[in-house]
Amino acid sequence: MIDIKKNHIDQIKEHAQKDYPYECCGILLGKFENGEKTVTQVLEIVNEKEDENKHNRYLIPSSKILETELYAIKNGLDIVGFYHSHPDHSAIPSAYDVEHALPVYSYLIVSVYDAKAVDFTISVLSTDRAKFENELIKG
Repeated sequence: MIDIKKNHIDQIKEHAQKDYPYECCGILLGKFENGEKTVTQVLEIVNEKEDENKHNRYLIPSSKILETELYAIKNGLDIVGFYHSHPDHSAIPSAYDVEHALPVYSYLIVSVYDAKAVDFTISVLSTDRAKFENELIKG
Protein backbone atom coordinates (compact mmCIF):
# COMPACT_ATOMS: atom_id res chain seq x y z
CA MET A 1 0.00 0.00 0.00
CA ILE A 2 1.14 3.53 -0.79
CA ASP A 3 -0.03 6.81 0.68
CA ILE A 4 0.28 9.47 -2.01
CA LYS A 5 -1.59 12.76 -1.93
CA LYS A 6 -3.49 14.34 -4.80
CA ASN A 7 -1.05 17.27 -4.98
CA HIS A 8 1.83 14.83 -5.64
CA ILE A 9 -0.14 13.08 -8.39
CA ASP A 10 -1.05 16.47 -9.88
CA GLN A 11 2.64 17.48 -9.86
CA ILE A 12 3.55 14.27 -11.71
CA LYS A 13 0.75 14.79 -14.25
CA GLU A 14 1.93 18.37 -14.88
CA HIS A 15 5.48 17.11 -15.41
CA ALA A 16 4.20 14.50 -17.88
CA GLN A 17 2.21 17.11 -19.81
CA LYS A 18 5.16 19.53 -19.87
CA ASP A 19 7.56 16.90 -21.27
CA TYR A 20 5.10 15.51 -23.85
CA PRO A 21 5.71 14.02 -26.47
CA TYR A 22 8.68 12.64 -24.56
CA GLU A 23 8.62 10.48 -21.46
CA CYS A 24 9.10 12.28 -18.19
CA CYS A 25 10.62 10.61 -15.15
CA GLY A 26 11.17 11.20 -11.49
CA ILE A 27 11.69 9.79 -8.03
CA LEU A 28 9.22 9.39 -5.17
CA LEU A 29 10.65 10.16 -1.74
CA GLY A 30 9.05 9.39 1.59
CA LYS A 31 9.11 6.64 4.19
CA PHE A 32 8.80 2.86 4.41
CA GLU A 33 6.92 2.18 7.67
CA ASN A 34 4.90 -0.80 8.89
CA GLY A 35 4.68 -2.35 5.44
CA GLU A 36 3.39 0.85 3.85
CA LYS A 37 4.99 3.59 1.80
CA THR A 38 4.24 7.27 2.27
CA VAL A 39 5.22 9.80 -0.41
CA THR A 40 6.26 13.16 0.99
CA GLN A 41 8.20 14.59 -1.94
CA VAL A 42 8.30 14.22 -5.73
CA LEU A 43 11.59 14.93 -7.49
CA GLU A 44 11.36 15.71 -11.19
CA ILE A 45 14.34 14.30 -13.08
CA VAL A 46 15.49 15.24 -16.58
CA ASN A 47 15.06 12.27 -18.93
CA GLU A 48 18.61 11.65 -20.12
CA LYS A 49 17.73 9.01 -22.72
CA GLU A 50 19.06 9.77 -26.19
CA ASP A 51 16.72 12.03 -28.19
CA GLU A 52 15.58 9.41 -30.71
CA ASN A 53 14.27 7.19 -27.87
CA LYS A 54 12.87 9.78 -25.46
CA HIS A 55 9.33 9.30 -26.79
CA ASN A 56 9.15 5.74 -25.40
CA ARG A 57 12.04 5.34 -22.93
CA TYR A 58 13.49 7.21 -20.00
CA LEU A 59 16.83 7.17 -18.22
CA ILE A 60 17.60 8.27 -14.70
CA PRO A 61 21.41 8.08 -14.46
CA SER A 62 22.81 6.06 -11.56
CA SER A 63 24.67 9.18 -10.41
CA LYS A 64 21.30 10.96 -9.98
CA ILE A 65 19.90 8.01 -8.02
CA LEU A 66 22.97 8.04 -5.75
CA GLU A 67 22.67 11.81 -5.27
CA THR A 68 18.98 11.37 -4.39
CA GLU A 69 19.74 8.50 -2.01
CA LEU A 70 22.31 10.65 -0.17
CA TYR A 71 19.80 13.52 0.02
CA ALA A 72 17.15 11.12 1.36
CA ILE A 73 19.46 9.72 4.05
CA LYS A 74 20.50 13.21 5.13
CA ASN A 75 16.82 14.18 5.46
CA GLY A 76 15.53 11.00 7.11
CA LEU A 77 13.73 9.83 3.96
CA ASP A 78 13.71 6.80 1.66
CA ILE A 79 13.38 6.39 -2.07
CA VAL A 80 9.98 4.69 -2.18
CA GLY A 81 9.48 4.61 -5.93
CA PHE A 82 9.80 6.06 -9.38
CA TYR A 83 7.47 7.53 -11.96
CA HIS A 84 7.40 8.05 -15.70
CA SER A 85 4.94 8.80 -18.45
CA HIS A 86 3.66 6.86 -21.45
CA PRO A 87 3.08 9.40 -24.23
CA ASP A 88 0.19 8.30 -26.49
CA HIS A 89 -0.05 4.93 -24.69
CA SER A 90 -1.93 3.49 -21.77
CA ALA A 91 -0.60 3.66 -18.22
CA ILE A 92 -0.13 -0.11 -18.18
CA PRO A 93 3.49 -1.18 -17.49
CA SER A 94 5.28 -2.45 -20.58
CA ALA A 95 7.47 -5.54 -20.82
CA TYR A 96 10.43 -3.13 -20.79
CA ASP A 97 9.14 -1.61 -17.54
CA VAL A 98 8.95 -5.08 -15.96
CA GLU A 99 12.47 -5.98 -17.11
CA HIS A 100 13.99 -2.84 -15.58
CA ALA A 101 12.08 -2.63 -12.30
CA LEU A 102 13.02 -3.78 -8.82
CA PRO A 103 10.72 -5.30 -6.20
CA VAL A 104 9.60 -3.18 -3.22
CA TYR A 105 9.58 0.16 -5.07
CA SER A 106 6.35 1.71 -6.32
CA TYR A 107 6.13 2.57 -10.02
CA LEU A 108 3.67 5.26 -11.05
CA ILE A 109 2.94 5.57 -14.78
CA VAL A 110 0.97 8.44 -16.31
CA SER A 111 -0.76 8.05 -19.67
CA VAL A 112 -0.57 11.24 -21.77
CA TYR A 113 -2.45 11.84 -25.02
CA ASP A 114 -2.12 15.11 -26.96
CA ALA A 115 -0.26 16.71 -24.03
CA LYS A 116 -3.07 15.87 -21.58
CA ALA A 117 -2.61 13.42 -18.71
CA VAL A 118 -5.60 11.09 -18.85
CA ASP A 119 -4.87 8.22 -16.47
CA PHE A 120 -2.29 6.77 -14.10
CA THR A 121 -1.46 3.49 -12.41
CA ILE A 122 0.69 2.63 -9.42
CA SER A 123 2.23 -0.82 -9.36
CA VAL A 124 4.83 -2.85 -7.54
CA LEU A 125 6.91 -5.62 -9.10
CA SER A 126 6.03 -9.10 -7.90
CA THR A 127 8.66 -10.81 -5.76
CA ASP A 128 9.38 -13.30 -8.56
CA ARG A 129 9.96 -10.28 -10.88
CA ALA A 130 7.53 -11.72 -13.45
CA LYS A 131 4.90 -8.97 -13.52
CA PHE A 132 3.60 -5.80 -11.97
CA GLU A 133 0.78 -5.94 -9.43
CA ASN A 134 -1.53 -3.00 -8.77
CA GLU A 135 -0.73 -1.24 -5.54
CA LEU A 136 -3.47 0.01 -3.24
CA ILE A 137 -3.52 3.79 -2.85
CA LYS A 138 -4.24 5.29 0.54
CA GLY A 139 -4.15 8.99 -0.39
